[in-house]
Amino acid sequence: MRKAVNHLKKSDFILRSIIERVGPCRMEFGVPEFASLAESIVYQQLNGKAAATIFERFAALAGAPLTPEGILKLSDAQLRGVGLSKQKSAYLKDLSAKTAAGLLDFAKLPDLSDEDVIKHLTQVKGIGEWTAHMFLMFSLRRPNVLPTGDYGVQMAIKKHYKKRKLPKAKDMEKIARAWAPYRSVACWYMWRSLDIKTL
Repeated sequence: MRKAVNHLKKSDFILRSIIERVGPCRMEFGVPEFASLAESIVYQQLNGKAAATIFERFAALAGAPLTPEGILKLSDAQLRGVGLSKQKSAYLKDLSAKTAAGLLDFAKLPDLSDEDVIKHLTQVKGIGEWTAHMFLMFSLRRPNVLPTGDYGVQMAIKKHYKKRKLPKAKDMEKIARAWAPYRSVACWYMWRSLDIKTL
């Protein structure tokens, strides 16, 4: 991590001042497994507190740790009862069915390239590029991911790099060229920079 932070400080003076204000990088990682992906589906488009409450109820019903079998035995009414939308219930069932059938193989993900992981995960309904990027960063611990669809990273780039509008993917790629091979760490600092009042 020190190597990553030193590289970022040297390669981008704007990021250097953010790093100095935020302090040490404290990325928290999950485990690259079925339960992490199911949890990220529950959390999509919800604020932290509401998502945590729904997830707790859901896990109590499906059993912890979450398994495809535990989710597939639940009825739509049970899923609705814990606060999951019809759409999210369908996504969780699709994820569970594809994992149970062996179409989704979590054991082989660590050996795949970032692109192949994205392809493998996005075959599941409701898992788009953003969720796949988060899984790469926080479960597979890939150091060089740039989630161009992430609103927080877009906002931080707009603010710190003085853009009039939210940056398009190609503009983000251009700025992030200097961050490679540690773009994941740079993005963590971008998110944190939005929480800090002095910026």
